[in-house]
Amino acid sequence: MMTAVISVVVALIIAIPVTIAVTSSQQKKKDAKTIGTAEDKAREIIDEALKTAETKKREGLLEVKEESIRTKNELDKEIKERRAEVQRYERRIQQKEENIDKKSDAIEKKEASLAAKEEELSKQKEQIAKLNEERVQELERISGLTSEQAKEYLLKIVEDEVKHETAILIKELETRAKEEADKKAKEYVVSAIQRCAADHVSETTISVVQLPNDEMKGRIIGREGRNIRTLETLTGVDLIIDDTPEAVVLSGFDPIRREIARIALEKLIVDGRIHPARIEEMVEKAQREVEVMIKEEGEAAILEVGVHGIHPELVRLLGKMKFRTSYGQNALKHSIEVAQLSGLLAAEMGLDVRVAKRAGLLHDIGKSVDHEMEGSHIQLGSDLCRKYKESAVVINAVESHHGDKEPTSLISCLVQAADAISAARPGARRETLETYTSRLKQLEDITNNFKGVEKSFAIQAGREVRVMVVPEQINDTDMVLLARDISKQIENELEYPGQIKINVIRESRVIDYAK
Repeated sequence: MMTAVISVVVALIIAIPVTIAVTSSQQKKKDAKTIGTAEDKAREIIDEALKTAETKKREGLLEVKEESIRTKNELDKEIKERRAEVQRYERRIQQKEENIDKKSDAIEKKEASLAAKEEELSKQKEQIAKLNEERVQELERISGLTSEQAKEYLLKIVEDEVKHETAILIKELETRAKEEADKKAKEYVVSAIQRCAADHVSETTISVVQLPNDEMKGRIIGREGRNIRTLETLTGVDLIIDDTPEAVVLSGFDPIRREIARIALEKLIVDGRIHPARIEEMVEKAQREVEVMIKEEGEAAILEVGVHGIHPELVRLLGKMKFRTSYGQNALKHSIEVAQLSGLLAAEMGLDVRVAKRAGLLHDIGKSVDHEMEGSHIQLGSDLCRKYKESAVVINAVESHHGDKEPTSLISCLVQAADAISAARPGARRETLETYTSRLKQLEDITNNFKGVEKSFAIQAGREVRVMVVPEQINDTDMVLLARDISKQIENELEYPGQIKINVIRESRVIDYAK
C-alpha cells in the first residue's frame, strides 16, 4: 500500500515540472502575473499531494499491521491444534505401549504354561511308550504272534483290501470303457455285417469227377497206365482211382491245376477217345478255358464291388483267387466281402467309399501268386500294387491289414477290421482237426498254469473257457483279476479268430449226512 502511495507522489513530482514547463512555454506571451498564479497553484497541488500521500501511507501501515496480527492469530490457532493432535497421538501411543506390555506379560505367562505342559506331555509320552510296550508284549503273549508276524498279518489284510478295491475299479473302468467305446463301433460293425450277405464255400484239396460207369476207370488208366501218367504229368495232379463206384478223385494242392485236370477229364469222358495225344489236346483246351474263366471271375468281382480303373493284370490275379482258399474260405469271395464291409464302414464314418472298397478288394492280392513266388502274401501284394500304380492308401492297407505295419489312414484300419470280421464269422473258415485240437489243448494248458485253478475246460469250439478255481485259494475279488490275467496271456500266446470268453467259476460245497 505504501509503495503505491509513494509511486503516485513521485509521478506527481515528475509530472508537475513537466506541466510547469509546458505551461511556461505556452504562457510566455502571457504576463508575469499569470505565471505567478500558476506557480502558487502548483505549490498547492504539491502540498495536497504530499498530504494525500502521507494519509495513504498511514492507512497502508495500519492495514499491514492488521494483516500481520490476523496472520499471527491464525498461526497461533494452528499451532494449538497441532499441539492438541500431537498430544492425542502421544496418548494413543502410550495406550498401545501399555497394551503391548500387557500382551507381553500374557505371552510370558503362556510360555511358562506351555513349558510346564510340554514337560508334562513328555512325562505322559514316556508313560504311554511304556504302556504301549507292555501292551505289545501282552498282545504278543495273548495272540502268540510276534510284532513282525502281526505286521505281516496287517499287510495281508491291507493287500486284500487293495486287491478288492482294484478289482472293483478295474471292473468299473472296463464296463465304462466298453459302454463308451463299443457304442458306436457296434452300430457300425453290426450295420455293415447285416447289409453284407456273402456266401462262403468250404473247399478242400480234392475234386471228384463222376463217371458214367466203372468201365471208364480202365480206359482212364490206359494200357500199362500210360493214360493216367500222361494226365498226371500234364496237369501236375494225382488221380486216385479206387473202389469208389463211378467216381475218380483228383488230388492236388494247386486249385487251378486241379480245375484244369477236372475239365480235361470231363471232356475226355464225354468224347470217349482217351489216349495220350487226345489227353494233351484236352488239357490245352482246359487251360484256355480256365484262363478265360479267371479273367471273367476277376471282371465279375470288380463289377460286383463297383470298383473301376484297376490294371488288367490285377484283374487277372483277382480271378486266380477264385481257385485259392485260406482255411477253407475262398480267397476271392473273402476279398469281395472285405471290400463290401470296408465300403459300408467307410460310408458310416464319412470316408471315401470307393477307395475303401478298392483297398478291401486288393488287400489279399498277394495270395494269387504266393504259390509261385517267394515271400508273404502281404509283401507280394504290396509289390504288385506298387508295380501297377495303386495309391498310397491302398498300398498301406495291403501292408497293414495283418498288423505288420502301422496303418497311416482310417481306411487301412477299416480294411483291417473288415478282414477280421470276414474271417471270424461263424462258418467262414474251417481248421484242420490237428490245429483245432492243438488250440483247445493250449487254451486248457494256459489256464491250468495259474495258481488256484483246479481244472479248466475249453468248450464251444474254443470260443469259451470255463475255469474252476479252488474256493479256499481264490476269493471273489481275486476272480476278477484272474480272469483278466488269463485273457491277457491268451492274447499274447495264441492266434485265433474272433474272441474267447473266459468264465471263472468259484463254488463251495458243504456235505453232511443225517443219521
